Amino acid sequence: MKKRIIELLPGVRTDIPLAPYTSFRIGGKASYFFIATTTEAVQKAVLVTKKLRIPFFILGAGTNILVADQGYPGLVILMNMRRCEIRKNRLYAKAGALMSALVRKAGLEGLSGLEWAGGLPGTVGGAVRGNAGAFGGETKDTVVEVEALDENGRIQKYSNKDCHFGYRSSLFKRISVNKKKNLIILSATFVLKRGNTKRIHEIARSHIRYRKERHPLEYPNAGSIFQNCDLKNIPLALKSKIQHVIKTDPFPVVPTAYLIAEAKLKGVRAGKAEISSKHPNYIVNKGKARAKNVLTLIKKVKQKVKNKFSVELHEEIQYVH
Repeated sequence: MKKRIIELLPGVRTDIPLAPYTSFRIGGKASYFFIATTTEAVQKAVLVTKKLRIPFFILGAGTNILVADQGYPGLVILMNMRRCEIRKNRLYAKAGALMSALVRKAGLEGLSGLEWAGGLPGTVGGAVRGNAGAFGGETKDTVVEVEALDENGRIQKYSNKDCHFGYRSSLFKRISVNKKKNLIILSATFVLKRGNTKRIHEIARSHIRYRKERHPLEYPNAGSIFQNCDLKNIPLALKSKIQHVIKTDPFPVVPTAYLIAEAKLKGVRAGKAEISSKHPNYIVNKGKARAKNVLTLIKKVKQKVKNKFSVELHEEIQYVH
């Protein structure tokens, strides 16, 4: 198999450690690893996996994922297409472009609509797939078109409505999770509005400061482990006690960090993985933590919160194995 994939996909590498490619700095080796710099390269790589009947995984900036200790038994395709450009009030970006680059570029052009993403890690592809959001804003608010590669290797265009965006979800995420298929996001177009350049920069910078002050960015992490809890799913008896923590994100939610803190889980460790005392919806890598340590903590948090509050938590991160 190894010889065959090398022949069919020039540039592919074998047995590549994935930890350095993730923000968690956790994970084993990918059997095969390929850096795609063009759409054609992505198409070719996917075609090869179909021909050889091996699984593949699309990797962006490596945020919001946890790679198994045993690694990934297929081909990891690193999306390295990062071009982004502005045409009038539209910002066109390839899937591998960093959201931080978009925020900066839009701000310099005096275009408003992405300030909420100040300090947001990850790529355009990941933000669209998970409908990333913060500070009351979401990716879906400004996306007007997404280009994606379908199951047959054809490029398809999806309108905002076609993407079926939901809370931290989209058509692209649901299809891969539920149907075990892949629609590979290639690019996205955002429609922005003219605004005050100084004000745009101020808002984005304030969000960046907030993240630095409130989030444990001094340690490797994968961002929020769990989604915030929809207020509709909170037991009635609990609602009256937590009115002071309810926030809009973009609908009324109870911060999961609050529930984890109230369950007395701050600072709990498994190996070198720790539930952050600074922000308990983060699990941090305190030095050579393993995926199994993180999974142990995730299980413990879900059990404790369910036992104490009768609330079911749902992971925001994706487990790659």
